[in-house]
Amino acid sequence: MSTPHGTALVTGASSGIGAAYAGRLASQGWDTVLVARRAERLDDLAQRLREGTGTTVETLVADLSDPGDLARVARRAAGDDVGFLLNNAGINGYGPFAALEPELMTKVLAVNVVAVTALTRAAVPAMLQRGRGTVVNVASQLAFAGALPPHPLPERAVYGGTKGYVVTFTRTLAAELASTPLRIQVLCPGLTATEFHRSRGDEPVAGRDQSVHEDGGMPAGEVVNASLAALDTGEVVCVPGLKDLTLTDGLAEAELAIRTAARRDGD
Repeated sequence: MSTPHGTALVTGASSGIGAAYAGRLASQGWDTVLVARRAERLDDLAQRLREGTGTTVETLVADLSDPGDLARVARRAAGDDVGFLLNNAGINGYGPFAALEPELMTKVLAVNVVAVTALTRAAVPAMLQRGRGTVVNVASQLAFAGALPPHPLPERAVYGGTKGYVVTFTRTLAAELASTPLRIQVLCPGLTATEFHRSRGDEPVAGRDQSVHEDGGMPAGEVVNASLAALDTGEVVCVPGLKDLTLTDGLAEAELAIRTAARRDGD
């Protein structure tokens, strides 16, 4: 039997923000579907959540850059019980663009863009039919850093571009669904204390235990706190640590100003 909340599907659940978010949702009574590449990590988290919360936990071992794996996860995301989708899985492919391996570039695009879009498309119709549902897509503050050169920021042309897509896609979808009961959010964390920077994404970080990269950052739990609080207040763009919310409101104002100024008379 499902919980009153239903089921939350979380990608990138084997560590970091995904694992922290899955834990928080399970503590609130959500059943969970945990998706990631590392089976042992998923099994460990699933056992902790079952024992700690009494909820039902499924695991789906999948590489979202693989079309077959993505299709399998999409079928589960389309389930009638899925009321919360967290598209958290992401890889960075950092490095000079001219030297970026084509295979890794394709993988970054597949995980960060194609999978986010496909899983959202899979989940939203059933949510609309039920009249409730939440989609949180994880982007990055690097989506707002396009004009900034590397050093100290990473060389990130493809990664930054994919996260810019996630921001625009999610904001546009939220506008399209504004008259529905669905909650749509793009979560844009800055540097977070996870293991994200310990791998470029071609292979997951080895080992059964979670780790933290040397750069540190905001604890993953605080990122989750910010996201959940923003969902409660209806914020579409959540930037953990940002106090002045007029800055994110200014995105829409700047876009309107550019389009208005560029419009020819009579258009």
